[in-house]
Amino acid sequence: MNRLHYIIRRLLLAIPTFLGITLVCFALTRILPGGPVEMRLQRLRGGGGGESGSTAARVSRVTDEQRRELNRQFGFNQPFLVQYAHWLVRDRMGLAMVSYDYNNKTAWDLIRSRIPVSLWFGLAGFILTYLICIPLGIAKALRHGTAFDAASSLIVFAGYAIPAFALGMVLKTLFCGTVDGLWDMLPLGGLESAGMDHAGLAARLADRARHMVLPVLCYVVGDFALLTLMMKNTLLDQIGSDYVRTVLAKGATARRAVWGHAVRNALIPIATGFGGVLTVFFAGSVIIETIFEIPGMGRLSLEAVVGRDYAVFMALLALTSTLQLLGNLLSDFCYMLIDPRIHFGRQ
Repeated sequence: MNRLHYIIRRLLLAIPTFLGITLVCFALTRILPGGPVEMRLQRLRGGGGGESGSTAARVSRVTDEQRRELNRQFGFNQPFLVQYAHWLVRDRMGLAMVSYDYNNKTAWDLIRSRIPVSLWFGLAGFILTYLICIPLGIAKALRHGTAFDAASSLIVFAGYAIPAFALGMVLKTLFCGTVDGLWDMLPLGGLESAGMDHAGLAARLADRARHMVLPVLCYVVGDFALLTLMMKNTLLDQIGSDYVRTVLAKGATARRAVWGHAVRNALIPIATGFGGVLTVFFAGSVIIETIFEIPGMGRLSLEAVVGRDYAVFMALLALTSTLQLLGNLLSDFCYMLIDPRIHFGRQ
């Protein structure tokens, strides 16, 4: 019952948290200079800086009229809280709003077209990270101080120290044939090769896999060192705990003490990242997607910010905030499954 009460409280607390995040960001989109009205007026002027005399005055008057009309079209002439309420309820967290830059396309239309791309890379990166880092961290803890531990730590820290954009360019240089004499094994970028629309399923999957190798590698490297070392250090702490020595003193084997008790408790801190599986729908890196020319969520968010397309930006913010809050709740469920002794809400 305490766990049920805790979950209900977390769900209720998520509502004001979501409102606070979106309300602050919504206010910033209204007060920061260079908003969609200014961007639209700049396009309408089209380089009329050379005007003079009465022509310049006429352009100024037309611009003032255009500004008022654009404010009315965007709804900026209404009170702030009314605008926010319309965005939240009528426009369904901005998903039903028409993009400022893409005519006749709502924010959800644009996001929906990018979700499959981000889902491919997000799921692949998430699964590979945990499938590699957790066993590697366990192996490093069980072989602490050996040559394997030192060599793997060197590789992990070297990969972590290389910036994602630098690693991406190096990988493209080595494996995409951009320099004469080097291997031309993988495509330069994109999500699939031209002419694959009419290919068979096996051929399309193989082509998609070739395009995903380098970007997914860049995705994984960023979290590789942190998760591996967290798993190793947590397991070492558990192995040195009193309860493990008690288990050994009662006659249990070292294998049972480690795998039956220490590893399970060492997974508790790792469970905080399990909730991130919900955010893989919107996984994206602006730098990686730009380098490899991937039309994912990262590039969409960059285009929305640069183009002051606040309709798309706020819709992305609302969805990612919702998934992150639900992901935190999922992490708590993982805590409960890994360690049944945890009782939320007890003093």
